[in-house]
Amino acid sequence: MRPAGGPGRRGRRWRRRPAATHHALGRSRGGLTTKIHLACDGRGRPLAVLLTPDQRHDSICARPLLERLRVPRTGQGRPLCRPDQVVADKAYSSRGFRAYLRRRGIACTIPEKNDQQRHRHNRGRQGGRPPVVDRRNYRQRNIVERYFDRLKGFRGIATRYEKTAASYEAAVPLASFLLWARSV
Repeated sequence: MRPAGGPGRRGRRWRRRPAATHHALGRSRGGLTTKIHLACDGRGRPLAVLLTPDQRHDSICARPLLERLRVPRTGQGRPLCRPDQVVADKAYSSRGFRAYLRRRGIACTIPEKNDQQRHRHNRGRQGGRPPVVDRRNYRQRNIVERYFDRLKGFRGIATRYEKTAASYEAAVPLASFLLWARSV
């Protein structure tokens, strides 16, 4: 906080400094927290990381996460940035995200939320068809959940001691490398 008025005692009014929005801190029931969004391959290795404030909805963050995805080729050529398939939980379910995946030709397995099912059902014919969800394919999502469990085993990742989002985001690949080194 800093004084806003002149040097006189009566002229001093305190005004709050604007909060830094680039630290990816968001308010939730537990206090200031950060969400980690991960895109992993079929073996549970992270390919892209995105940090967001806790109150931001997951379906908004899905598209920027996929745009960060870069998989280098073994030979020459530009890196691959379009996965064959996306498996995500209900939090990423939205019409906009499904349309984005359809436009890019990416198959998706994302179950529909209960309220979305209810709204579609209430609209009748105008509600459209329900999205097809392959239950056997949806089980692959547990690979990412298990990776999060191993990642949260690192105290610095679980509690976020870093002040800036850049240093916290850099800690995730470091922890990923340590997890990979343990498994070899």
